[in-house]
Amino acid sequence: MSPPSSPQHALRATAAGQRGGVDIGELLSRELGAARVLRPAHPGDDRLADYGRDESGLGPYPPECVVRCEDTEQVAAVLRLAHEHRVPVTPRGAGSGKTGGCLPVRGGVVLTTEAMDDIVEIAPDDLVAVVKPGVITGDLQEAAAAQGMFYPPDPASLGYCSIGGNVATNAGGPRAFRYGVTRNYVYGLEVVLMGGEVLRVGRRTSKGVTGYDLVGGFVGSEGTFGVVTEITLGLIPNPPAVAAMMAVFADVSAAERAITRLLGHGLRPRALELADRAAIMPAQGAGRYRFPNDTGAVVMIEVDGDPDTLEPALIRAGEHCEAAGGAGTLDVRIARDEAARRDLWAVRRQISPNLKRLYPHKISEDICVPRGALGEMLRRIDGLAARFDLPFACYGHAGDGNLHVNLLLERDPNDPRDPDPERAARVEAALVALFEATIALRGTLSGEHGIGLAKRRFMPLEQPPAVLEWQRRWKRMWDPAELLNPGKVLPANPGGCHE
Repeated sequence: MSPPSSPQHALRATAAGQRGGVDIGELLSRELGAARVLRPAHPGDDRLADYGRDESGLGPYPPECVVRCEDTEQVAAVLRLAHEHRVPVTPRGAGSGKTGGCLPVRGGVVLTTEAMDDIVEIAPDDLVAVVKPGVITGDLQEAAAAQGMFYPPDPASLGYCSIGGNVATNAGGPRAFRYGVTRNYVYGLEVVLMGGEVLRVGRRTSKGVTGYDLVGGFVGSEGTFGVVTEITLGLIPNPPAVAAMMAVFADVSAAERAITRLLGHGLRPRALELADRAAIMPAQGAGRYRFPNDTGAVVMIEVDGDPDTLEPALIRAGEHCEAAGGAGTLDVRIARDEAARRDLWAVRRQISPNLKRLYPHKISEDICVPRGALGEMLRRIDGLAARFDLPFACYGHAGDGNLHVNLLLERDPNDPRDPDPERAARVEAALVALFEATIALRGTLSGEHGIGLAKRRFMPLEQPPAVLEWQRRWKRMWDPAELLNPGKVLPANPGGCHE
């Protein structure tokens, strides 16, 4: 869905002819070799189409050319030439983002780091890994585990998202409740700035307070400050054992009471997940378990540590679920071996893909509220569904209040052929109301997906003009001409949520 009041043509870059006849694709081909530069062969050639899309459903925004960089020197060359000729550059990893953060909304060059996929080093003695940005998150986890190490961040897309993208958005995942998000594990970065300057910031040690925290500034900046070309990540020893359980409830209220009771009695799992009926039922075919027909919500719990303590901990957790849910607790199931645990998590990881299959134009938000406000937020979402006559599905990380709120849309609400021509206005109003409710409960617009293109117009709901202006100054410090991933994060109109 295109951002309201921001038609795609208004964001397009100027054509090469409007830049004084500069053909950036030709310049880059001469500098780097034609094999690394992908260009349209003729008008209407759609070979770049995939680089104008991500999982947000926004776009397409086709670039003028795509450069597949293989090392830091090539990245620096792209940013030097683009800076000299005032050409926008959009960094891109695996393209798995949900907010349009890697879409070339002003054309120009897409700089993809997908070919920079080397695991440079895993050093168990130092508890670090050094990787290139194109490394797939799941591949790093497997490589670390083979040496007895554990990299905790686990976005749902870990099988295909890249570490560079995780750094750009400060990705989280179910294990963030206990272990934290990507930022907690990024010790050092090699970055290339617009113009081609290469910087190394941060350190190799887990502790360090030398100077300002530049690493923290780059993590979560969504590729608007610089292009990351190498990452030093912290690791921890692999937990000796992991176990999981699932509790099934008749309604979300019973599930929320169970979560509150579990945390109140001292349970600190590494993952504590919640999904409502609309989210979980389409995914149940992913595993062997068949949910009861009257399933209203599911809570999933994963713990790790000493093998002798895990099953007793889960048994106690099950007892708390039964006590809190009462008659609303339909089933409690403990995964007693690795195969059963993987089967349980297969259901959770298939929620988003299955919803996307059923509702190809669904809008996925990832609001976050204080943990104690989770139940109230869910009740307000029910109210929004009734008020705007729109179907919602909710799932996410109940331990830290991070909800993935999905508007379930089979059709594009901006399509003039939509049989419900007023739906686009209802969808927009529902999104505004969702974010207003989130902020009213002292929450935040995004827990882990980032702002990108999709949410930038809502930033003034959460942040006052002075804060937004200081962020603009920070952006201009790194990128004075605002050529690097333009049109992302900060709103064009600082005074309101409609651009």
